Amino acid sequence: MTHSKTAPDFPPASQTVIVFGASGFLGSHVADALSATGYQVRLFDRSPSPFQKRDQDMIVGDIMDLQQVIDAVKGADIVYNFAAIADIDEAHNKPVATAAINVLGNTHVLEAARLAHARRFIFASSVYVYSESGSFYRASKQAAERFTETYHDRYGLEYNILRYGSLYGRRSDRRNGIYRMLREAIMHHTITYKGSGNAMREYIHVEDAARLSVQVLAPEYANRHLILTGQEKLRIRDVMTMISEIMPWPITLHFDEANAVHHYEITPYAFQPRIGRKLVLNEHVDLGQGLLDCIREIHQDLEHADENDDATPSSSDNRA
Repeated sequence: MTHSKTAPDFPPASQTVIVFGASGFLGSHVADALSATGYQVRLFDRSPSPFQKRDQDMIVGDIMDLQQVIDAVKGADIVYNFAAIADIDEAHNKPVATAAINVLGNTHVLEAARLAHARRFIFASSVYVYSESGSFYRASKQAAERFTETYHDRYGLEYNILRYGSLYGRRSDRRNGIYRMLREAIMHHTITYKGSGNAMREYIHVEDAARLSVQVLAPEYANRHLILTGQEKLRIRDVMTMISEIMPWPITLHFDEANAVHHYEITPYAFQPRIGRKLVLNEHVDLGQGLLDCIREIHQDLEHADENDDATPSSSDNRA
């Protein structure tokens, strides 16, 4: 059995961390939290991160290229993998790509971590592993978790499996449920949900999730499955009502039950893989404050888009 590097005191003095999927929503926030904690942070993604800090190194590459991944991980003490097809609806229609990226891609990162003798591997999973919902996305996370566990059994590679709940916050896009609702409320004064609206969620602000994702590097969390979700349950219908009350104009709510998608309703728990312990912060971002911050970002983005449209000549302006 090959053993990983000996864990130093926490927090570390000069540990190198590589974050796969670092240009994305959650990955970029975790990279920021790692830098703020004092780690030397290396980013890896298919495109350069617009959120890269001056003290972070960026590697542009493909997780499906094993040699690229091995080269990128060399010298790293800690390896995070956030690279995945993370949208359930997209995964539902792309089973082959989902299996390739979410399972084989994660195995590439595991193998690179093993060869680099990394001391810890952190896999971004989902509470959907407990569910019968979630389609191929759920199945891919379940398979990737088992590969991660078996790398520990076979090679002694320490790991964390982080099962994230419903994330929201800055840097999200239209694949994010809260972002979609806020954007529709701002642009069209409506919010549409594919379902009854009675589904329950424990929303967690992405910055809280990022801080927790760094805290798990403490020695006492090694080889544990941890659940990172919010601290209160809310019906999606109630979140939509909250957004409508925040907005300065009337918002019409629509529930499209005929086209309900592959999400759980009340709870993800349908069967029990290895038990995950829920990790929470004493200080966290309140949902109402978090929504206001998201609205500010979306409003700024839309204003910026309008300014660009105004600066672009129309077809009539281009005539000779």
